[in-house]
Amino acid sequence: MDENPAAIQIKGIRDSLLVTLGSGTWPDLQSALVVSIDERPAFFRGARLALNVAGQVLHVAELSALRDVLSERGISLWAVLSESPVTEQTAQNLGLATRLSKPGRTEASPRALSRAVREAADEAPENAALWVQQTVRSGQKIVYAGNVVIVGEVNPGAEILAGGSVVVWGRLRGVVHAGAQGDEQAVVCALELSPTQLRIAGEIAVSPERKGKPRPEIARLKDGRLVAEPWQS
Repeated sequence: MDENPAAIQIKGIRDSLLVTLGSGTWPDLQSALVVSIDERPAFFRGARLALNVAGQVLHVAELSALRDVLSERGISLWAVLSESPVTEQTAQNLGLATRLSKPGRTEASPRALSRAVREAADEAPENAALWVQQTVRSGQKIVYAGNVVIVGEVNPGAEILAGGSVVVWGRLRGVVHAGAQGDEQAVVCALELSPTQLRIAGEIAVSPERKGKPRPEIARLKDGRLVAEPWQS
């Protein structure tokens, strides 16, 4: 599958891709990975990526930059495997998994997150909403059984999963899944709707490249398809 096996090897694992980097400097390896992705954008778009960096010593700035680059391409970096204690600690500080264990909350797999929402459903009254008055940054995850209202931005690399609707009074550029328990009436609203990945119930879409001035939009299911329309009062 990989066109440069000396630098990068790619294989499928459960619902993710495992990318193993070969020897070389970090800038060269990161560049080779990005080139490989850009050559096959459709293959990688929407993927969850686990990255094996072997003995590379990476700090927060380097891993954060890589995660942002991947997010811009619709790819979610959820795990970093490393022989370096420094890199492993960096990944943990960023909320990334460092082991290929069974799917769980830490790995943020869609199946596990949906299970977490179901388990929390009994704790959330009908029409309950979680109010978050801050920016949700890269690596942060919000899981709630009801509606989620965010006054702030959702940055690339952040994840929001809700049993109900999601309203963002700001820019939405991370991963969002509304109606995670199968609620097809759930909606996603944002002052700027540019998610790296958007799901409502069982439907999924990647946001197209935006042109022109951003405007408030609402995404919903219509005839089984995800559509985005102007968000008006």
